[in-house]
Amino acid sequence: MKLAVYNDVLNIMQEYNTRECFKLIQEKYTDLSINTLGSIFSQNYQKKMKKTHHIHYNPETMNEYFQRYNSTIKKREKHVLLRLADEIDLSPALLARIILERYLSQTEYVGENAPKAKVTQMMRDPASITNSVLSTEVQECILSDDHYGPIVDSIKHGIGQEYEFKLTKKLDTLGYAYLHEDHMRARGYDKTPDVKLEVPISVDGYIVNWIESKASFGDEFSNRTYLKDQFWSYWNRFGPGMVIYWFGFIEELDIHRDKGIMLRDSFPDNIVCLNPMAKVK
Repeated sequence: MKLAVYNDVLNIMQEYNTRECFKLIQEKYTDLSINTLGSIFSQNYQKKMKKTHHIHYNPETMNEYFQRYNSTIKKREKHVLLRLADEIDLSPALLARIILERYLSQTEYVGENAPKAKVTQMMRDPASITNSVLSTEVQECILSDDHYGPIVDSIKHGIGQEYEFKLTKKLDTLGYAYLHEDHMRARGYDKTPDVKLEVPISVDGYIVNWIESKASFGDEFSNRTYLKDQFWSYWNRFGPGMVIYWFGFIEELDIHRDKGIMLRDSFPDNIVCLNPMAKVK
């Protein structure tokens, strides 16, 4: 995807701020898939939440949200957290976590902050929250949130595994020998791509020793972060490699091929095996 198209897609999403804009975008850009648009939409929303994090996550504001929640609940109203999340423009799951933290600090951990592990465990299992009203409110937030929360985390993990399987199945079909990240961790590597080829391949004239699978769209922020935290580390350990952003990426970001990192949006067809005899028999 060209940067100009990406920026136009973002502008449309920000104007409508709802997934209903997908239809409008697909009418304009017929080659963009729902997966691509969903990934871009989610990334943009998460960036927004990070930018406004400091507004919501300070003690005074958190206490204000908790007081508003309590005063409204006393009126026996329902869907309180969802309405409040919409009013303050915050992810429902993030607001639910704030309220749960405040509740625990005033009940089980009086005068102290509730342990993060305890809050996370209750977010994963809202039924464990002893206050039945709060339990229902938290569960409702988790089920209604498309971007945060334990359900979203599980879905993302599952999609990631699905595309890793797609990658390894393709390699198995072609008969290429490789090590999975679990194999490399067992050998003591701390930074591991999804696949380390036992014998390098050539794609578009570039050597590929490893392949990383990303079930997401590659925008400027995520790609820069991955380069710093992952891709250059793989390059240092294993040499040049390839990253597959299955939901597409901004074409102008593919600028490191000569340095050893290639970006793709699918598994390449034009592969040259440097030693065909090394294939799995």
